[in-house]
Amino acid sequence: MDNTKKILLVDDEDSIRKVVQHIVEKEGYDFCYAADGEQALEMFTQENPDLIILDVMLPEIDGFEVCRRIREKSTVPIILLSAKGDIVDKSVGFNMGADDYITKPFSPVELALRIKAMLRRSSFQQTAQNPATQDLIVVKDLVINNKTFEVTIRGKKVELTSKEFELLSFLARHPGQVFTRKQLFDNLWGEKYLGDAGTITVFIRKVREKIERDPGHPEYIHTVWGVGYKFIG
Repeated sequence: MDNTKKILLVDDEDSIRKVVQHIVEKEGYDFCYAADGEQALEMFTQENPDLIILDVMLPEIDGFEVCRRIREKSTVPIILLSAKGDIVDKSVGFNMGADDYITKPFSPVELALRIKAMLRRSSFQQTAQNPATQDLIVVKDLVINNKTFEVTIRGKKVELTSKEFELLSFLARHPGQVFTRKQLFDNLWGEKYLGDAGTITVFIRKVREKIERDPGHPEYIHTVWGVGYKFIG
């Protein structure tokens, strides 16, 4: 059985396609490609990729909308590509369900590292086989199953992206412990990872919106002003 990971690139620039294809195939992954948003949605259904690298500026349907539609159906890891690196664009991307965001022009080495990290950390097998991970965490009305990647709140299943799940699971496995945004960022993406720890703020808000009765007055994930966040077990 072929377990080679498949990566879908969605970008209308031929120069980007050549660079990314070279990186992907050099790392031993299968490569598939779409040049616009409509084709991306078709390729996603046909190819069932393990990771998607998605340009924001696309013909027909932009990358944000493609990301949103894919996220309605799947938790496949999504890395957004954009020539814009401002925090507003990043926030929009993460709100649409992206797991990561990289700004053009990018280093081929950096992209390769991000792909590896994303595939490694989204692997169900790695989480299931990690002896340090509690299989089931139950706190009041919240149930986190680290074996099946499922979360329920008040009896209803909650759909989380891989990064949202990792963040919630990590905090829940360390109840009462305060973590800075940088500590959380390093845990989710790796210490050598290039990125903005402010991303954690967006992910905390998204997780709260999905599990809290009142996200403005959270029951589970508390802000420790001037420091970071903690989970109340």
